[in-house]
Amino acid sequence: METLFIYIAKSSGLIALFFLAYYFLLRKETFFTANRWFLLAGLFTSLILPWIVFTTIVWVDPTPSDIDWSKIPMTAVQEESFEINWYLVLAVAYIIGIVLFLVQFALDFYNLNRVLKGKTTQQQADHKFIDLKENIAPFSYFNTIVYNSSLYSEAEMESILEHEKIHSEQYHTIDVLITRFFCILFWFNPFIWLYKKAILQNLEFIADSEASKNISDKKAYQLTLLKITAHENCVVLTNHFYQSLIKKRIVMLNKNQSKKWNSWKYALIIPALAAFVFSFQMEVIAKEKNQKPKAEQTASNDADVYKITKNTTEAELKEKAETISKNYGIAVQFSATKRNANNELTAITVELRKGTEISNNRNVNSSEAIKPFGIVITKDSNGKISIDFIEEDKSVEKLVVANNVVSSNTPISADTQIYINEEKSDKTAMDKLDPKEIATMNVTKNGEKKEIRIITGKYSIGDMNEIYINGNKASQNELDQLESGSIERMDVTNSFGKKAIRITTKNGTHYQDKNMPVPPVPPTAPVMKFKTPVAPVFPKAPKAPKGDPINGDKKAWKDFEKKMEDYDAKMKKLEPQMEAFDKQMAEFDKQMEPFNKEMEVFNEKMKAFDKQMEEYLADKKDNK
Repeated sequence: METLFIYIAKSSGLIALFFLAYYFLLRKETFFTANRWFLLAGLFTSLILPWIVFTTIVWVDPTPSDIDWSKIPMTAVQEESFEINWYLVLAVAYIIGIVLFLVQFALDFYNLNRVLKGKTTQQQADHKFIDLKENIAPFSYFNTIVYNSSLYSEAEMESILEHEKIHSEQYHTIDVLITRFFCILFWFNPFIWLYKKAILQNLEFIADSEASKNISDKKAYQLTLLKITAHENCVVLTNHFYQSLIKKRIVMLNKNQSKKWNSWKYALIIPALAAFVFSFQMEVIAKEKNQKPKAEQTASNDADVYKITKNTTEAELKEKAETISKNYGIAVQFSATKRNANNELTAITVELRKGTEISNNRNVNSSEAIKPFGIVITKDSNGKISIDFIEEDKSVEKLVVANNVVSSNTPISADTQIYINEEKSDKTAMDKLDPKEIATMNVTKNGEKKEIRIITGKYSIGDMNEIYINGNKASQNELDQLESGSIERMDVTNSFGKKAIRITTKNGTHYQDKNMPVPPVPPTAPVMKFKTPVAPVFPKAPKAPKGDPINGDKKAWKDFEKKMEDYDAKMKKLEPQMEAFDKQMAEFDKQMEPFNKEMEVFNEKMKAFDKQMEEYLADKKDNK
């Protein structure tokens, strides 16, 4: 469950990262279509990238695997008191939030269908038009455009339809539904709601920009925008002509096109994603080096070599396995064999085992034919057997048998209870364990009762509900940074169905890289209490007569001039109301100003953090 919360936290952080990049770098640019794909890419990146983990193998010197039961510390087992499982509480709260927002989505979908159901539609080319009688703002839903023609003039309807056609033709409804899905999934993250607002606003910029190209009178289009803002009865899950940030739409309509060289800003997200990957998506796996043989050992050994090449057939592999088993009593299994079109071996897995005494394996997997290698079995003067794999270049990866022996004669009392990976087991199963597979082992004594608890490398510590290091609750990241050599004892407990791992180190401390820079905390977005300003009702502009004033109907043009004088007088009377509207919009900008300043400070801190991370990673790479 902790893994799920870590994934959600990483995804939420990426959503915040992409929103901040858009807010500070791209929102004032006129690359509306590019911004659309950038914002959508941010959502899908936040969903996929936390699943991708890059692994790095670090080879370490092998540790002795002989088990001395007499030197294993004994500790008393204490029953744990009842504790609240906060992961479970958070999971329940998270699921309740998702359910509530899904119910809201279902209600919105139901209301939309109720508006569309049973209405007369007119099919024109790829679009369906529905003319309603209700007082509702125009909107589009996929290829369906809905409006009330009785509320607008012919010129206004032309602007509205051009706008909604752009939404329909560019499938903006899909963007709306995707954004709604992410709002349900990350409902607790304030940045996803700001992200949703940015996407919807950018879709309106796209539609305004494309529609204004097909309309001769851009001023009339802007006046139509202001008129539509009076209709607050909008349908969700749609691209509606009305949007609250009408002032920004008008500003963007009249803004000069951004210079192409400004598109370099999109590339700035790449270093940030690289820092995220290096910080959170890199996993280091430690593997033990195989020991090299001593010259005096190999000199006196009687060795048999069983060579395997790219042309070795399945029958020959079977024959070699039978021969090794017959001569040495070693079970040999050849598996996962793959061959190319020329019937040459490209992959093979070799597993060798003799009871609990000898265990070795080799895995070869390539797109090309394998290189020849050999299985070397040696027997010294004392009759002790060891297994090597030797390459064609004669370099030997020696495995000393003494380090692979699990003594089956170690005395263990009959009343001792044995647990392997939290499952009750017995001494027979314990004797069959390969010491190389054992990650931790602990012997505890509770009164006269003794317990042996063994955790193998196959057991996932990620299944633990809680992790404690020296009595303090720790995270998976702290556990990953713990040096294996510093561990004195490791206990795994299971109380009330909740698993916990408790680690005690030798010196009471554990390793943490204190040189790693700490990222700054982003500011909290303000809670908006701002009601959308209502624009004044504009008078209907007179329609110009056909022709021109010189060659056309002069009487009609004279009447038109009088009507325009009346229209201008009415518009002049509306200037105080427009000034009040502008003041209300300025108040909104004022409320956002402190947050904008905090975001500027945060951006500077992020720049410093990125620089520190670059230096930290460079130093870490040099130290390797």
